[in-house]
Amino acid sequence: MNANTLVQKLWNYCNVLRDDGMSYGDYVEQLTYLLFLKMADERSRPPYRQPSIIPALYAWPELLTRDGDELFDHYRHALERLGGEKGTLGLIFNKAQNKFQDPAKLRRVIVDLINEEDWSSLGADVKGDAYEGLLEKNAQDTKSGAGQYFTPRPLIQAMVDAIAPRPGESVCDPACGTGGFLFTAHNAITRNYPNLTRDEKRHLKEGAFRGWELVQGTARVCAMNLLLHGIGSETSVPIVVADALAADPGERFDVVLANPPFGKKSSTQIEGADGRRSTEKDVIERDDFWATTSNKQLNFVQHIKTLLKSHGRAAVVVPDNVLFEGGAGETIRRKLLHECDVHTLLRLPTGLFYAQGVKANVLFFDKKPASQTPWTRQLWIYDLRTNQHFTLKTRPLKRADLDEFVGLYQGRRAGEPADRPANRHGRAATWSEQADAANGAGPDGRWRVYAYDELIARDKASLDIFWLKDDSLADSDNLPPPEVIAQEIVEDLEAALEQFRLIAGDLNGSATEST
Repeated sequence: MNANTLVQKLWNYCNVLRDDGMSYGDYVEQLTYLLFLKMADERSRPPYRQPSIIPALYAWPELLTRDGDELFDHYRHALERLGGEKGTLGLIFNKAQNKFQDPAKLRRVIVDLINEEDWSSLGADVKGDAYEGLLEKNAQDTKSGAGQYFTPRPLIQAMVDAIAPRPGESVCDPACGTGGFLFTAHNAITRNYPNLTRDEKRHLKEGAFRGWELVQGTARVCAMNLLLHGIGSETSVPIVVADALAADPGERFDVVLANPPFGKKSSTQIEGADGRRSTEKDVIERDDFWATTSNKQLNFVQHIKTLLKSHGRAAVVVPDNVLFEGGAGETIRRKLLHECDVHTLLRLPTGLFYAQGVKANVLFFDKKPASQTPWTRQLWIYDLRTNQHFTLKTRPLKRADLDEFVGLYQGRRAGEPADRPANRHGRAATWSEQADAANGAGPDGRWRVYAYDELIARDKASLDIFWLKDDSLADSDNLPPPEVIAQEIVEDLEAALEQFRLIAGDLNGSATEST
């Protein structure tokens, strides 16, 4: 069975269950429980003959022998019992609940959908793509709120292609959501290095990846996603359910890829003895951080710096405020520019993320040893935002939209083959004040370089830099379609509202402290 056929089969069942009020998210969770039980059973049989970690009473064959209310009761008891186990079982089944309303439909999913396939023998691309399709559909369901855990796959692919993970390296995502960065890095290594040694294959499956996720339900889905893509095993999945920012885990990684959660600054609601509520900002104080702040995105930048080995490489999605915010933001930017090689910034267009009002960028930097002189020599900026208009439905971002950026990142010029060896230090700008046809540069070029001295001389060391003229401001004939304009207005208003929420939160916090 190919991926498209399997996806269609999964969707057909999903649509039937939605008539009973089961959401996409609930469907994905129920599939996760049943797939795990079925695959554990498959691995216990020839040719694998691996010991099953599922207690015999709750193993897959026990579900097949039951029907009606007996099946319902047994399924509920199995979820409760397995949720109390440690390790991978606890990760997958913790707080699991039966969301089926009809025993006949549960039986149909077990017998006709899950049991019909030999999931362990299906290629990782087939079952992994099918599961990914469900996750993306769930992300599109705005009521579920799952979009905040789902980074657009074309963007992930471009970031991974730019970072280019290698065999033997360790890869981390401290805010891993549904695991997109981790399995995309896995796929890139297997694709680019087809002749891996046995030890390299073992490392790739068992030791190369590590993720942190705060939300138990999302971590469950991530663990299943990684298993279906060939990462980890039924006995060990490299996901930690915890607040990544709480402490330095002590581990260090060659590569960090991340899209930390956007949104409000961390805060906790406190109810006093008189019943009055107040908000206390969750300021994170760590010895390894350059500055103390309640801004989660700034804290993730500092945390990622800690996680990297010396000469380790990072690509992290950050909102615009990380580039221009004063106070702790300025301190962190100046330290980052000095102690790391902050070499590339990708300005992303609006309309990419399921969360509204997000204006974001990808910051690429390498961690370096201690030095009296700054490690950042030049920052290369690619502007994919000005005069670019994307929407989730009518014009979604495609990987091809990032081809030019990835090629320029790797030091290739227009027209050069994609298989030419990358050379980040052989980059050439496509922007120049005057047209320069010989070098393919001109005033409309999206790829421009700034020296370290220029950056630190800017107000607050701001990296919020644009240089291209907005065509729609100069010529009404260049306006995008009305639906795109309307969506961009929504994005701008949402972004402005978020900034005002942060300001209001800070003011409320200050008022509480003074009373």
